Formats: sequence, structure tokens, C-alpha cells
Amino acid sequence: FFVIMREDAPKDGTNPTLLDAYGGFEISMLPGYSAGVGVGWLERGGIKVIANIRGGGEYGPEWHQAALRERRHRAYEDLEAVARALCEAPLLLTSPEKLACIGGSNGGLLVGNMITRATAAPLFAAAVCQVPLLDMKVYSHLLAGASWMAEYGDPDKPEDWAFLRRHSPYQILRHDRLGLPETPPSSSDPPDAAANKKKEKPNPDLIGPDGSPEKWKCPRVLFTTSTRDDRVHPGHARKMVAALREAEKASVPEVLYWENLEGGHGGAADNKQRAYMWALSFEFVARALGLPPSEPAKPPGSES
Repeated sequence: FFVIMREDAPKDGTNPTLLDAYGGFEISMLPGYSAGVGVGWLERGGIKVIANIRGGGEYGPEWHQAALRERRHRAYEDLEAVARALCEAPLLLTSPEKLACIGGSNGGLLVGNMITRATAAPLFAAAVCQVPLLDMKVYSHLLAGASWMAEYGDPDKPEDWAFLRRHSPYQILRHDRLGLPETPPSSSDPPDAAANKKKEKPNPDLIGPDGSPEKWKCPRVLFTTSTRDDRVHPGHARKMVAALREAEKASVPEVLYWENLEGGHGGAADNKQRAYMWALSFEFVARALGLPPSEPAKPPGSES
């Protein structure tokens, strides 16, 4: 992973840090110049980390293939490992109270797993989930989803759904976290059917070392999407937000949602909208991690 920070940043676990990753489709995440990241995050004292997790293309085709289909969990385990490394010696750059994750599209699926997996959620104080895939049971029936089945699997095949279920954030949230039944009771079910359906076998990924379910608390989270996204349906983000808002406040302290009417899969139609989207995201993370508010921009020609 790459760490982008000021030279004088302390190594005492106190730095607000934004962890970015993608982990899919053989796409490489590499550092590059961004005035928006500089002004919105780095100059304010934040650290940006770019993680090269399995599923991406940073180390060639084998790195991508290592997290395909039933091996997808490796991408999420990699990001958890990076998060822990940032909080531990010898780096000791940040702490779970000062760490946030961000990702869009397939990276939004990654963030969805970070906020719902019991092993990942305690590592983050905040998350930004952009134009995300979240309901892997229906993704292949929405917009361009059918073209991604070689990457994720076919949820209509029971053998594929068996592994897709384990990293589908919407199902993890509703069924493993909120305790809702996988299959709603019908009018023909016996009176105790609803109670029985809640006693389904829990997801092994969400069980603590002692064999008991781990208590889950969702990081503060901002979802952003676009009404006119023609690749990932905005319904993914909409239904996830609705489910999170059904949870107890103690488990989900803050969930925010912003849907732009324009913009397609990029979330913004022009530079003005793009600047607003990123300002919204950086300000949300800064507030969640304790960075001071940004100073208003001075008009051109004004004295310093």
C-alpha cells in the first residue's frame, strides 16, 4: 500500500486517515496528483492510503484471479490487514477512532463489507460508500450487472449464491445483523414459521473467537449515488440506507445519503457537481475523524 502524508505527521496513532481501495476487475490503484485530495484532505492534516489488495491488477493477472468468485473474501481480508497495519507498530499512523475507508462501484461493495463484517467494522470510525454494489442476490438483473458474473458469480445458481451470500452486504446487514428472516413468511406458513426462520445458521464470518456472535456497530457512513447511473443501479444504495435506518441508533450512529440526479456512474455531470460531491465526502470524513473545519476559500484577488 501507498501512504501519502505530510512529512511532519506524527507516528503516534492520532492521524485522521482515509483508506482507499478497489480490489477488482484487474484495475490498479496507484498514487497520483489530485488537487482535490490535497486541498480537501492532505493540507488539513489528513493521511491518504491507497491499498493494493487482491482482485486488482497491481501485480498482474494472478493478483486479480486470486480474489475472483468464491475467493472474493480475500480482497476484504486484505483491506482489513492494511487497516490493522496502519494502527500498529512500526507504522502506528492512526487508530480505529481516526480511520475511515472509501470506495466506489466495486470499491463500494468493498466498503459495504467493511461496515457489515464483524471483523472489519471495529477497524473504522467512518466510511464513504460511492455508487456501490450491495445486494449481490439481484445485481445480475440490474443494468450492466449481468456482464460482471465472471468476476463475482451467478446468484441464480445455488452453488454460486452459497459463496456470494457470504460477502453480500445487504444480506449480511438484514439477516446476520438485524436478525430478519432470509425468506419472509407466507400466509400458508404455520403460526411459528417466522420465529423458526429467524433461527437460521449464522454466517461463520460473524462469529467471535469464543464461538458467540460478535457485537456489531456500524461506522458512521455516507452513501453517494446517482439517479442516472447506467451501470450500478442506485437501488443498491437506497435499500441499504433504508435497512440501516431500521437499526437501533446504538448500532448505527449515523447514516447519510446523497443522490445526485445527474452524473451517471461517476456520480457527477460536471466539475461543479464533482467538486460538491468530493467536498461533501471530505467534510463528512473530517467531521467523523475529528479534523478541524476547513476554512472558506478566499475570492480571487483578495489579500491574505
